[in-house]
Amino acid sequence: METALKNVYDSVIIRFSGELWLKKHWTRKHYERRLVRNLKKTLKHYEVPYTELVRRHGRFYLKTGSAAEAANRLARVFGISSVSPAMETSYKLDDLIDKSMFLAGIVLKEGDRFAVKCKRVGKQGYSSADFRKLLGQRVLDEFGEKLGLSVDLGNPDVVLGVEVREDEAFVYSQVIEAVGGMPLGTQPKLVGLFSGGIDSAVGLWLVMKRGSPVVPVHFDISPFTDETTTERALRVAEVLFGWAIGFPRKVYVVQHGENLKQIMETKRKYSCLLCKRMMYRIAERLADSLRAEGIVTGEAIGEQASQTLTNLRVLNSAVKEYPVHRPLLGFDKAETEAIARKIGTYKFSSKKAGACTAVPYQPSTKAKLEDVIKAEKKLDIEAMVEKSLESIKIVEI
Repeated sequence: METALKNVYDSVIIRFSGELWLKKHWTRKHYERRLVRNLKKTLKHYEVPYTELVRRHGRFYLKTGSAAEAANRLARVFGISSVSPAMETSYKLDDLIDKSMFLAGIVLKEGDRFAVKCKRVGKQGYSSADFRKLLGQRVLDEFGEKLGLSVDLGNPDVVLGVEVREDEAFVYSQVIEAVGGMPLGTQPKLVGLFSGGIDSAVGLWLVMKRGSPVVPVHFDISPFTDETTTERALRVAEVLFGWAIGFPRKVYVVQHGENLKQIMETKRKYSCLLCKRMMYRIAERLADSLRAEGIVTGEAIGEQASQTLTNLRVLNSAVKEYPVHRPLLGFDKAETEAIARKIGTYKFSSKKAGACTAVPYQPSTKAKLEDVIKAEKKLDIEAMVEKSLESIKIVEI
């Protein structure tokens, strides 16, 4: 059946994310232009041929002989709520019924419960209810007894759907849920602290879903871990970049091990906080040089000793000019892992990698800012930041 469907589909119905309609007219136009760019970049990247991308109210219609592949690729483009491989036909009722019956003959199986859906824009001389009634009866007359079909409007196995737009019409039977959100690039970019673990990957993906491209910054803390940590981070970044076709695929790798050696010579129970504060400072300098609008992390309340609310305040104070965004702040681990599985990063983020050997036996969970600042006085903060920036290696994926 799948092969038969691939051969008959010639279009893809692309439905906008509902949020786009909450925007003012000029903002929505800007978002739509960005969405068109992202759709075309994705099709080009995956070498999916098409002849035309037509915009209609709340929809794009892609004309392509590779509709099934195009639909699956485009479902991963932010700003799209759903897609459907479809057949284009005339808006005339007889043509629409005939084409729908042709599709029904391919997709319906013995014992299926089915429903008919119709969405129309314009005046065609028939109502949506007229069409639903006519097609439903035709399906029952032709296939009902032979296949043992029944109508189920609440929980059908198969939906026979049509969309009619003035003098155009499209017939479909599959609705592929897409990612939703805002078109990537409609918000400014952010610098992301990126370990390659489950939390950091999901945190970066969530701001991407809201329209912000991300620049992952990975801190290589060798010799306090091994090369598997950076290898894992680069592999996870490759998966993330699969959600950002047409945008830069660069990971900034900072040599952070020497910083950690010096931090270890201060008060040990603060080493994780001092390490992370240094990361924040370096990320802030990168945000400034890359013209980003802030820093994003995968931190959640209480996830680690350094992520208690008290310690998060201590971390925030290291950053002077840019906000720190924490999209996972109120998530529990199960919620984060569910998203990681959905977006494809969990498979690699969950792989065992070298653990940091510099973690103190009893890290502070309620550090006082004045005590942390006192410990930092033993460090040449500015020199450490400058040396770290000079050490950066940009890895293109």
